[in-house]
Amino acid sequence: MIVHVVGGLLVADGRVLLGHRHPARRWYPDVWDIPGGHVEPGESSRAAVVREVREELGVTVRSAHEHERIRVPAAPGGDDVVIDVWLVTAWVGTPVNRAPEEHDALAWFGVDDLPTTELAHPALDGLLRRVLEEVRRA
Repeated sequence: MIVHVVGGLLVADGRVLLGHRHPARRWYPDVWDIPGGHVEPGESSRAAVVREVREELGVTVRSAHEHERIRVPAAPGGDDVVIDVWLVTAWVGTPVNRAPEEHDALAWFGVDDLPTTELAHPALDGLLRRVLEEVRRA
């Protein structure tokens, strides 16, 4: 089985917004991650990222494009996970933590202060660095 999730990577002023996953979370506790969640049955990836960003951060997505798809192979007895990462470059509102049961903190990070040893998955370090370098060059 494949679990389909999305992540909304908000980017502003050369920084990305990450959420610190609550230590009580079952999956990936106590690490920094991209805000997002499961794609509901019948829901598009774009609709899911718009919904998840609104639910978790309280902002309305105005501009987003699918940046990358990450596939995380299953651990023995588990499911493969496919993560569609969306680059969100415009939104309405100020991001706030509307899901304290999921994230116990939100923070903006630049390329020089990424929490590389505390990310939910090793693939995120390279992804975040690529995004920030692209933004820096733009």
